[in-house]
Amino acid sequence: MKFVDEAEIIVEAGNGGSGCLSFRREKYIEKGGPDGGDGGDGGSVFLVGDSALNTLVDFRFQPRYRAQSGKAGQGSNCTGSRGKDLFIKMPVGTSVIDSNTEELIADLREPGKPVKVAQGGYHGLGNARFKSSTNRAPRKITKGSEGEERTLQLQLRLVADVGLLGMPNAGKSTLVRSVSAARPKVADYPFTTLVPSLGVVSINPERNFVMADIPGLIEGASDGAGLGFRFLRHLSRTSLLLHLVDALPIDQSDPVEEAKKIVIELQKFSPTLANKERWLVINKVDLLSEKMITQLESDLRKELDWKLPIYKISAINKDGCSSLMQALMEQVENHRLQLKESEDYRDQQIEKEKLLAFEIRKKIERRIPAADYLDDMVN
Repeated sequence: MKFVDEAEIIVEAGNGGSGCLSFRREKYIEKGGPDGGDGGDGGSVFLVGDSALNTLVDFRFQPRYRAQSGKAGQGSNCTGSRGKDLFIKMPVGTSVIDSNTEELIADLREPGKPVKVAQGGYHGLGNARFKSSTNRAPRKITKGSEGEERTLQLQLRLVADVGLLGMPNAGKSTLVRSVSAARPKVADYPFTTLVPSLGVVSINPERNFVMADIPGLIEGASDGAGLGFRFLRHLSRTSLLLHLVDALPIDQSDPVEEAKKIVIELQKFSPTLANKERWLVINKVDLLSEKMITQLESDLRKELDWKLPIYKISAINKDGCSSLMQALMEQVENHRLQLKESEDYRDQQIEKEKLLAFEIRKKIERRIPAADYLDDMVN
């Protein structure tokens, strides 16, 4: 199935049913009072996260959704039936934005939790409601109100704990294959990965985390070049970024310069994303001597002003992968614990995600022609 992470839909809540104008008419009762019933409320529209879905492609073909309207009231004080609510299933990780106000309406992070996006219209009143001591035969009714209509922009951002960054052919997909059961395509040419993929890394049956692999970045990615810029948003929900540096690029380019390009493109795309915690990993160390690895590490520290540890692995041989995954697991567990126990930390993360979503949306809106072109490439 084609991977689509953007769509626009129109949702319409149902209208409220109108009240009924009716009078009681029975044998031997010439002047029965008013007995017009109220109408029914219109159905509302809800969005629900579904963990079984992973693309927004269906919403490209069906862009309009409408809930059922309420029925009109009837005589004998019968109330019209309420319109059925409409529940629309979407992938977990979908951000919902009002296209007119640019307001973030919902962030579907939990499966099965409905979020109302369009309120159904309220019912109208029948003439029985207007009976009084001075007006015994009212002919007044009210119509039901119209349901809310909204144009919504949907943006899917994959939910993962760790996100992979790097140039094409840096070994991101190979690493995912080595440490998880996921099987993204791997080949010795650039842009093998065309769409994001997820892999679950299991340390043991009770300890695991999700790793996201996106297409590689190239110079100019923040301005729409290549495939990676389109999918950078999928790294926004991660707690940590893993920056893979190709120790021996296939095009014989300088690994240090390539690493600097990634940092620059990240900062241009979103300052908030660039400030997210990032680990540096040198991949393909099996192709270099110990002396060359030491020199590369020294150059990276100098050029990137890097003070944190630098991990060295060979994804294809799985050398160093186990210790790296253990360290990542501990970091992810620490992040989860803080989210659970610290309200301040949780609020900070929410604010960062909102700011990040705004920056990404503005960046992508300026690159709509490029996005359309990419749709053709990954189709």
